Amino acid sequence: MTVEANASELLWVQRYRPRTVADTILPVQTKAQFQKFVDDENVPNLLLAGLPGTGKTTAAKAMLEQLGCDFIVINGSLNMGIDVLRHQVSIFASSVSFAGGRKYVIIDEADGLSGQVQGALRNFIEEFSRNCGFIFTCNYKNKISDALRSRLSLVDFTIDKAEKPVLAGQFFKRVLQILKLENVEADKAAVAKVIERHFPDFRRVLNELQKYAGSGKIDEGIFTDVSQETIDDLFGLLKAKKFTEMRAWVAANSDQDATELFRRIYDASTEKVELKSMPALVVMLADYMYKHAFVADPEINLVAFLTEIMMEVSFR
Repeated sequence: MTVEANASELLWVQRYRPRTVADTILPVQTKAQFQKFVDDENVPNLLLAGLPGTGKTTAAKAMLEQLGCDFIVINGSLNMGIDVLRHQVSIFASSVSFAGGRKYVIIDEADGLSGQVQGALRNFIEEFSRNCGFIFTCNYKNKISDALRSRLSLVDFTIDKAEKPVLAGQFFKRVLQILKLENVEADKAAVAKVIERHFPDFRRVLNELQKYAGSGKIDEGIFTDVSQETIDDLFGLLKAKKFTEMRAWVAANSDQDATELFRRIYDASTEKVELKSMPALVVMLADYMYKHAFVADPEINLVAFLTEIMMEVSFR
C-alpha cells in the first residue's frame, strides 16, 4: 500500500487522498464491492452510507479516477434549492465527457437535503440516465427518502467489530508514512492515542495531526483533557448568561474532542440544571451532536448549542 502526495494540496486529507481503490482503507466487503465496480467497468447509481470520515467520498473519487471518468462533487449540506441544483447537474450531465465515457455526479452529505430536493434528484437520475450516473453519500441512510433509495444500490460503510483493530492498524501505518513524508517527528504512542480517540473518523485524525504538526513534533503533550473545574466554569457562564465569556470559553477549548465535550456537558447537567429542563436539554444535545457531523464550523455549532441552553434552560 503506497502513499502518494499531491503537493498542490494544503490539507493532508487531500494531499494524501488515495487515487485507487487498492489504496483505500475500508472494510473487506466494502472494498471488494468497489473493486468489482472497477473490474467490471460498470458503476451503478449508488448510496454510500456510513459515519463521517469513514472514506465514502474518498472511495467514490478513487474508483472514478481509476476508471478515468469525469465527475463533479456537490455538497448537499449547503441546502441549495432545486433550481440551483438542476442548473449544476444539467450543465455537467448534458455535455460530452472529455474521457469519452460515462460521467458521474457525487452528491455529498445527501441526508442534509430536504425531502423536496431528494424527490427532484430522483427525477434527475432518470432524466440524465443516458449520459450520467449518480453517487450519493450520507451519514444516516434513514434520512434518505424511500423514493430516492429505490433508485440506488446501497454500499454500507459500517465497520464490523472484528475489523476495527485491523483497519485502525492499517491507518496507523498510513499515518506514520505521512508524518515521515512531512518531516514530522512523532511518538507512536501519541499517534495511536489520536487514532483511538477519533476512530473511525480517519479525516478527523489527519486534520488533528496536521494541526499539531506545526511544531515539527507530535507527542503526549498535545493532549489536554477538559477538567471538571472547566465544565463548572462553563455552567457558571451559562447560568449568568455571559455570552461573550461563553464564546471565549468555546474558543479556548476548540481543540477538545467534540463528542467527549458534549458527553461531559450531559453528565454535569444532572447537577447543574433543574429537573424540569432536562428533557429539553437532552433534545438540544442530541440535535447539535447530529448537526456536528455536517457543519462547516464546529465552533459556531457549539456556540449555538450553548446559547440555546443559556436562553431556554433553568439552572439550579
